[in-house]
Amino acid sequence: MMSEAEESDQRRLARNINELLQELRVAQAGVQILFGFLLSIAFTEKYASVSGYIRITHLVTVLCAAVSVAFLTAPAAWHRVLFRQGRREDVVRHGNTFALVGLAFLALAMTGTVLLLAEMVLGGWPAVVVGALAFAVFTGLWFVLPFASSQRAQHRERAES
Repeated sequence: MMSEAEESDQRRLARNINELLQELRVAQAGVQILFGFLLSIAFTEKYASVSGYIRITHLVTVLCAAVSVAFLTAPAAWHRVLFRQGRREDVVRHGNTFALVGLAFLALAMTGTVLLLAEMVLGGWPAVVVGALAFAVFTGLWFVLPFASSQRAQHRERAES
């Protein structure tokens, strides 16, 4: 028999797992569509005549998308493998890390995709600027701003104590 505190802890962990898996469903759909799109590019007529720079950028972008898929689907696999083993805390802790790593690789894949498109449309240094701006937007919105907000909140809590 579980105590009331243990039961509420288990409910919190179950809620955390459900929230994590729901969030990952959103990211997974996007990265899987992106991955398919990136794969299809190599089979176009125009791809045969692109430069080595474009080919390497494309390959790195596809690999970033693939790594992102691996990390974003890992929490669901962990949940399924560890299901009913009382290891929810492990699933939540590792799942959070996997989600963050997966999002980082998704940001890189999105940046690479924007860079590839900008190379085809603009070429040269303007394309690099567009790619750098895409990288700044993804890292800023997905990582820098949330971590900065967290730090400010922790600082406020310490000041109030």
